[in-house]
Amino acid sequence: MVRVVAAGHVNWDVTLRVDALPEPDGEARIVSQRRSGGGSAANAAVALAGFDVDTGLVGSVGDDENGLLARRELDRVGVDLDGLRVVEDAETSVKYLVVDGDGEVMVLGNDGANEAVAPADVDADYVRDADHVHLTSQRPETATRLAELATEAGATVSFDPGRRLDERDYAATIERCDVLFVNDREALEVLEEDATYAESEVGDRVVVVKHGAAGATVHTPDASFEHPGFDVDPVDTTGAGDAFAAAFIAVLLDHPDDYERALEFANACGALAARAEGARTAPTYPEVEAFLDRQF
Repeated sequence: MVRVVAAGHVNWDVTLRVDALPEPDGEARIVSQRRSGGGSAANAAVALAGFDVDTGLVGSVGDDENGLLARRELDRVGVDLDGLRVVEDAETSVKYLVVDGDGEVMVLGNDGANEAVAPADVDADYVRDADHVHLTSQRPETATRLAELATEAGATVSFDPGRRLDERDYAATIERCDVLFVNDREALEVLEEDATYAESEVGDRVVVVKHGAAGATVHTPDASFEHPGFDVDPVDTTGAGDAFAAAFIAVLLDHPDDYERALEFANACGALAARAEGARTAPTYPEVEAFLDRQF
């Protein structure tokens, strides 16, 4: 039994650092490249495991070499893989992450096998036994099934829909989640409001709006909390949002309703993750605490 189940994409990432992101019909010089596991669900699971939270993963990879490498990496850091589906004769999704000198990211990728989990493929008991389910981009109907199983069992649900929010209908999943993570652009898609959200738009859930380098805001049914973030020199923002979400969840697991603490910790975790190259750079609890101690 795991305490948190993360569900969604499991990828293999190829990170290309360039001197500048090219314009259309332009060219950029590759400074360095690296290969490692990625995917928002897998990134969040790795970060949670690094916070000593027993975490499992629901997702899918192909039975190719990239899938094997991704599974080995996840297993090595302690993520439970009982909910991970290996699809025969399929390719693991590969994302090409192009990162410039300021840490800004452009993503190219193929879908591969990362959405092979249909609602009927979900192990209901695996989900029901968790205290919390964290959903990321995936088939809308699968996300809704996972949210239904979690809420029926009394578990809390968070959802970070990511870049494809405007392309897919996640209304049924959002309706069932307790915590919704969005950036400023995604917030407009969900709440159809400007940056000062009315409490009536929040409803019974918590909405966490990520402002990038400018920090984040938490809107609850009763109040809103802001944190300006931390001034760091970003190297690679890939996975920083996943590290942020994992840190926010980890704090609320042990300190329910302490949104100010969760927000500060999450911003610190996201900032530290952005200072290193790759999608799996979330710091440990002691590293975050040491960073926060140095701010005062």
